[in-house]
Formats: sequence, structure tokens, C-alpha cells
Amino acid sequence: MTTDQHCKDLLGTLSDYVDGTLKQELCAELEKHLAGCNNCRIVVNTLRKTVELYRESSEPEDLPEEIRQRLYFRLDLEDFLKDS
Repeated sequence: MTTDQHCKDLLGTLSDYVDGTLKQELCAELEKHLAGCNNCRIVVNTLRKTVELYRESSEPEDLPEEIRQRLYFRLDLEDFLKDS
């Protein structure tokens, strides 16, 4: 398996890893990969910082409707706009 493919395969486990809910054997495999892959370490560190900043925000802010619509459109989630 190429390094790029291994990175892509592990990408789906990063949220669970950062949250501390990843199974131990997968966690060990990911940590072994992170030891040798600077790009994946950057992604994990960025994800950790993003989660930290989100948790630190004291007041949830409502998005203006125009921004919400643009965001949902970009994420291809227009069907959810009909429910909100």
C-alpha cells in the first residue's frame, strides 16, 4: 500500500482518534503512522485545535440565513434547509 493510500485510509479514523474513542489497535496503528508522516500529524494537530477552539467558544452564534444557505449549498445539503 502506498503512503498516500495509507493516509487516505486512516483519514476516516481521525475524529475518533482525537475524541479518544478509537479502538486501541487502530489507535496504535494510527500513532505509528503519525510518527513517520508529517502531513498527517499536521492534519491531526489542526483537527485537535479546531475542536479545542469550538469547545472554548462560550456562546453559540446563529448564522445569518444567507450564510446558512450558502454553507448548506456548498456542502450539498440543501435538503436540510427545507427542514430548518
